[in-house]
Amino acid sequence: MGKHSHLFVENYSGIGALGWDRKTDEETLKFYLQKFSDDQLMELLIPKLSDGDIEAIYGLINSMLKKHLTESDYHRHFLKDGTH
Repeated sequence: MGKHSHLFVENYSGIGALGWDRKTDEETLKFYLQKFSDDQLMELLIPKLSDGDIEAIYGLINSMLKKHLTESDYHRHFLKDGTH
């Protein structure tokens, strides 16, 4: 098995809507992000993105990682590079 997983999306049966409550919002975000990062969808979508779109998505993700993860968390949980 690889280092990465997307198991939540395979089992989620919630309503998938923002604004219901915090728990549902968190589950919906996790569901959407796992659906969004699907390999087949990325193959279809990425070539259609403008340079600005690519920079915006990368910038948002990178800023969230920097804001909420320690350097050790970043290496262990995002990069999964085993250096920390």
